[in-house]
Amino acid sequence: MATFTERLSEAVQMKRTPLLVGLDPRWEQIPAALRESAGDETPLSKAAVYMQFCRDVIDVVAPLVPAVKPQAAFFEQLGPAGGAALAEVIAYATSKNLLVILDAKRGDIGSTAVAYAEAYLGREASAWGADGLTVNPYLGDDSLEPFVEVAQERDAGIFVLVKTSNPGGATFQDLTFDGAPIYQHVAALVEEQAAKTSTEGGYGCVGAVVGATHPEQLVDLRDLMPHTWFLVPGFGAQGADASDVAGAFDARGLGAVINSSRAIIFAYRREPYAETFGEGAWQQAVEAATLHAIEQLQAATSAGQL
Repeated sequence: MATFTERLSEAVQMKRTPLLVGLDPRWEQIPAALRESAGDETPLSKAAVYMQFCRDVIDVVAPLVPAVKPQAAFFEQLGPAGGAALAEVIAYATSKNLLVILDAKRGDIGSTAVAYAEAYLGREASAWGADGLTVNPYLGDDSLEPFVEVAQERDAGIFVLVKTSNPGGATFQDLTFDGAPIYQHVAALVEEQAAKTSTEGGYGCVGAVVGATHPEQLVDLRDLMPHTWFLVPGFGAQGADASDVAGAFDARGLGAVINSSRAIIFAYRREPYAETFGEGAWQQAVEAATLHAIEQLQAATSAGQL
């Protein structure tokens, strides 16, 4: 199997877009007809709806984008039934030739970190079958090493939290130490690991999560991390537009995947899609919102030359 970065680059170029669709099933925002089909609101019934909703989204976006990003928390809140639904969603996305980056923000040390990495990373080698995983680095460099090693062994990838999109991220990430903010120290460690694992395409299996809500810092981090794929949240519902993420890309239009979740999967709830499609045609709204996001990224970033 090709490395994760090779497969990611190939998928982005084949679909001619870096758009990543987040799968964040929120019960209150799922179309009423699907919710009513559950019959009740037990965890088992909700999990079945989450699975069907995500499969329906995947059916729409699979021809259009290179990857999806399930958010583990929304499944985990339903307990074992939610875990089973998440596994089905990952397997279904894989069957549709999508890369799957699981957003679970795991992090630990020693054998526990190894267990997390082995649980999630690797399409065929792991229990969950994800191609990539988000990782929290704040336990230090030894907490990252097991994830890097397993990712290399299994042709998978990790995305380390460097500069997150939420306002509160500045509480710790922007603190200055030794003349630089903490997030730049994390970036240096991530870039070191990315460079060590880089392939002919120039990128390694260790990526960074860098928020679209910090466009100037995004530009600086692209310069600081030339071997690092970026996973960029904050585009769409969190307020960032396509011009804000332009600095994430290299000159070829590669090096970043741009996540949009609520703005796409619940597009039927907002204008102009609410009036045009409505709840009864929510999948058509997903398609229209996806195509619009693709057009925005093509127009405002170097991804337009893919």
